[in-house]
Amino acid sequence: MSNGGRTFFGHPWALATLFGTEMWERFSWYGLRAILATFMVASPANQGLGMTEETAQAVVGVYGALIYLVALPGGWIADRILGPRRSVFWGGFVIMCGHISMAIPVTTPFFVWTGLLLIIVGTGLLKPNISVMVGKLYPEEDDARRDAGFSLFYLGINLGAFFAPIVVGWLAAGDRWHLGFGAAAVGMALGLLQYAWGGRRSLRGIGERPGVPLAPHELRRVVLVVSVAVVVTAIALAVWAATGTFTLSRFTVVMTVVILAVPVLYFGYIMLGSHNLSEDERARMKAYIWLFVAAAIFWMIYDLAPSKLLFFAQNNTDLSLFGIPIQAATTQSFNPLFIMIFVPVFAALWVKLGTRVSTPQKFAFALVMVGLSFVVMALAAALAESGRVSVWWLVLVYLVQVFGELSLSPVGLSVTTKLAPQAFKGQMLGLWFIAVSVGDAVGGQTGRLGNVMSQPAYYLLLAAMAIVAGLALFMFTRRLRGLMAEHHVPETPPIR
Repeated sequence: MSNGGRTFFGHPWALATLFGTEMWERFSWYGLRAILATFMVASPANQGLGMTEETAQAVVGVYGALIYLVALPGGWIADRILGPRRSVFWGGFVIMCGHISMAIPVTTPFFVWTGLLLIIVGTGLLKPNISVMVGKLYPEEDDARRDAGFSLFYLGINLGAFFAPIVVGWLAAGDRWHLGFGAAAVGMALGLLQYAWGGRRSLRGIGERPGVPLAPHELRRVVLVVSVAVVVTAIALAVWAATGTFTLSRFTVVMTVVILAVPVLYFGYIMLGSHNLSEDERARMKAYIWLFVAAAIFWMIYDLAPSKLLFFAQNNTDLSLFGIPIQAATTQSFNPLFIMIFVPVFAALWVKLGTRVSTPQKFAFALVMVGLSFVVMALAAALAESGRVSVWWLVLVYLVQVFGELSLSPVGLSVTTKLAPQAFKGQMLGLWFIAVSVGDAVGGQTGRLGNVMSQPAYYLLLAAMAIVAGLALFMFTRRLRGLMAEHHVPETPPIR
């Protein structure tokens, strides 16, 4: 499809629409994320919520975890009710409303929590389904052009992620938090406008209908079940609040337990249920469980960027690059910048190495890298006990972490597809994102360790966990590769 002969770098013109939509959606997501934790810990006198850093870290962790968790129901809604195209539109609209809610300059936190809830719901509808639409632009047999199209799409993600912390961080400086939130709202509005206007012709016929639509009686049953679940949850929260024991900190613990239960129950359902799995399928699932745990440990550390590392940037670094003052939020741009620089390098490296480097070895290398990044953080934190340190310490941390991400994230979805039992091919794709969800939720809770140990010890503890897990994967690579029957795993760019 080329919209009157026009192409986008040799690809269907519809990719330009989806590229821009995702770029602006990621601008809004990463812009909010770059200031959310510091807004939460700022005192009410400075227009913030006055939380402790530990509670803010836990909230940001659960918020990030839910963003990835709702990709599962979001994909289901597109497949059975709305279709991908309408899901993306309404998801973007709900996200925009969430940012607008947060941008309302009032002192009550009600609009903040409402905004975050709307962003979670909207992202669940938009994020998984816009990627589905990119895939639908190409014939099924055209794997090479599809991979190249996803690479361009991935560039849009990182462009939005790079510029958002710079722009939103600058606007929010001087306690102008709601101005920063407003910029995120404008970003999503621009993406939504482009999607609606540019997609009228270029997206015609793409993802317009659900793949397997619900029958009317099935839809009524779904509405009833969801309504009952919402009411029961609201009543439970009201009763908990009435007891006087409800706190935000305890709520994040409960949510973390719930999120942890999801993969445990799901893996138990697959492995213990009667699904006519072959012995090979069971062996591959055993291997995948270990890779899933490894991925969760990786994201537990990697996704502390918008909380723990952001606080370090604000409180312990000299915020200056090449003599130019920057905002703490700007440090969140280091990661996407390095990703854009090194994606082609790592893509060429993996092609050259071929099957000589296995999936478990790539995961192991990623864990060691993210562990070493926190060894660097421990050194920086030790130096910071005597005064502010150079922000270049964080530059080094993010550089090392990106080496890890580009070793783990690209292969994650591919290996999930490869190892999934035939009966769970579609469902298992969402399971990869649950690994991110588990990591984010648990990582948020690690902030409590700061109450019982020094900052250098905190970073070293997490570093040790990752490095030990990585070394264990290296040791058992032969065993895992045997369970996986691995020969070659095709890779696509990481999409987050």
